[in-house]
Amino acid sequence: MSYILSLTTFLPILGVLLLFFIPKESKSVLRGFTLAVTLVTFLASLLILFGFQTNAEFQFVENVPWIAAGPFVMRYNIGVDGISLWLVILTTFIMPLSVLSTWKAVEDKVKEYMICLLILETSLIGAFISIDMFLFYIYWELMLIPMYFMIGIWGGKNRLYATMKFFIYTMVGSLLMLVAFIYLYMLGSQAGIPDFSVLHFYNLRIDPTVQVWMFLAFALAFAIKVPMFPLHTWLPDAHTEAPTAGSVILAAIMLKMGTYGYVRFAMPLFPEAAHRFAPLLATLAVIGIIYAALVAMVQEDVKKLVAYSSVAHLGFVMLGLFAFNVQGMTGSMLQMLNHGISTGALFLIVGFVYERRHTRLITDFGGLAKQMPIFATIFMIVTLSSIGVPGTNGFVGEFLILMGGYESELRWWTVVATSGVIFAAVYMLWMFQRVMFGELNNPKNQKLLDLDAREIAIMVPLVVLIFVMGVYPNPFIEKMDPAIQKLVAQIRPASMNVPVLPVSSQSLPVGHPVMPAQTGAEEPAAHSGMSGQLPAGHPGMTNKGQSSEPVVNPHESK
Repeated sequence: MSYILSLTTFLPILGVLLLFFIPKESKSVLRGFTLAVTLVTFLASLLILFGFQTNAEFQFVENVPWIAAGPFVMRYNIGVDGISLWLVILTTFIMPLSVLSTWKAVEDKVKEYMICLLILETSLIGAFISIDMFLFYIYWELMLIPMYFMIGIWGGKNRLYATMKFFIYTMVGSLLMLVAFIYLYMLGSQAGIPDFSVLHFYNLRIDPTVQVWMFLAFALAFAIKVPMFPLHTWLPDAHTEAPTAGSVILAAIMLKMGTYGYVRFAMPLFPEAAHRFAPLLATLAVIGIIYAALVAMVQEDVKKLVAYSSVAHLGFVMLGLFAFNVQGMTGSMLQMLNHGISTGALFLIVGFVYERRHTRLITDFGGLAKQMPIFATIFMIVTLSSIGVPGTNGFVGEFLILMGGYESELRWWTVVATSGVIFAAVYMLWMFQRVMFGELNNPKNQKLLDLDAREIAIMVPLVVLIFVMGVYPNPFIEKMDPAIQKLVAQIRPASMNVPVLPVSSQSLPVGHPVMPAQTGAEEPAAHSGMSGQLPAGHPGMTNKGQSSEPVVNPHESK
């Protein structure tokens, strides 16, 4: 088990090496072998899940020297905590389904396509488990290459335009992040930090002015990847032109790199700046929620409609992150998983109908429920999940985000963002009505076949997870909760001298006596080594130095 992370990460690369020995004419063998590799990788990742102990620390850590040139030391330093664990599982879960979706969709250059899928899987897993910051950056850049080729070679008629736009946007952000990494390394060297482990830099004291510029560089790179308004324009084009598997992976996993980057790097490394820019980023998130929903309403292309829905859903994720409390961040982390499942399922559904009709225009359909009842049933379940109907996975994440946002300084931002839930119901249900109901007048639609066994096998795991996470999300939340509580403590700025309340105290009514701290309990490590004690003369202190009033988190409204 000590090398299970490396095994899970590099199994797809081993598959790539073996693919070279399979003739390109043997398309069924190429598909079957790639599917087997992704399934074995998924099983290996389950060993990580079942061996993970619920605490806030990184586990399955591997830390060995890699590159050393004078003072420059780069280590192969990897591990998972409760935040990255489920994103690794999501990656290995989605990949076999993506491979299955290519069975009929990709007939040209199948071998090269499968190689791109496996390289992409390794880069995605590697980014989520990297503790060394430059190792993260290598994986971050590596994942662009296979996606570039997947859109550029196997995409639609405007694939070159979409590919270049995708590559330019993401590369601009990546270069800014690289500059910030190098400057951060220089600051760390002056402070005696021996390597690029992000855990060491969490305790580095950085001047607030420097934090502003560093945070802006990271925030811009991650905002492009999320994507946030107004940097979102590359996403609808990339989704529309990408093949089905490319759209699924892009929506379900790659977009999470942006939100994960905020959680792992931008916010805990630069907490002063994160709090300073929280209102601005929350404003952009709310604008993105409403704008994307309104634009989705007028889309005639089903795939582009789903693409804009991604922008809206990830706007909720960003809003929850910048609530700076456990509820909001838990909701955001859960919504990352929910979005990967529901939106990935929507792109698969669009791919199924496109393979049959070679069109995605809503006006070309109507009445499909009569001809394809199994398809209609699954489509309806996924649609309700995307809307966030209670009992489905989408509801739990959005509810926690809205609750966390309302209890923070972003109360009015949250009130406005709630309208996005209504808009989502409008554009999703209206689209579903026009595609699935009405008269079956088009002769081409009258000959459509319902989902076959392969397509049902792809959708059943997603539908099961929609209900499992919607009805009983606690197993997912329990694994991530300690890491999220630790993160909330880390992103408390040094200028704040009031401790973050434990989860049990955050939910107590006003005036309830604060629960006494446990003797010997370890204090969460603050960003700049704070003692966690209130200064003399603080209004909440008595002459004996003990708090006479309940401690209140200043980032939650009274």
